[in-house]
Amino acid sequence: MNIRIQIIVGIIVLLALGVIINMIRQKKLELRYALSWLGVGVAILILDCFPQLITWLSRKVGIASPVNMLFFFGFCFSLMIIFVLTVAISRMSIRIKELTQELALFEKRIREEKEC
Repeated sequence: MNIRIQIIVGIIVLLALGVIINMIRQKKLELRYALSWLGVGVAILILDCFPQLITWLSRKVGIASPVNMLFFFGFCFSLMIIFVLTVAISRMSIRIKELTQELALFEKRIREEKEC
């Protein structure tokens, strides 16, 4: 890979990591959701600094092309993000249902106290 491309990719990844860290600091993004993005950023920086690493890794796993290995990593990362978000949505759905039920019971108790 051309050194100029490596430098550009490295700068873009560092800027993206800076944006993510800034969003965590400003409480716009929770750390538990950002950890995977931070991990991917660090992994991309490592692969950017050592491009022969992906070739070695793809040979060890038995994947013919390093590009296919990158697509495989991207697919696995996408599945991980989808799973984490599905779990978060499920938890929020359960919590919303519980809060709605508590609110209904609270309103019922207020109405009963007004009637007495």
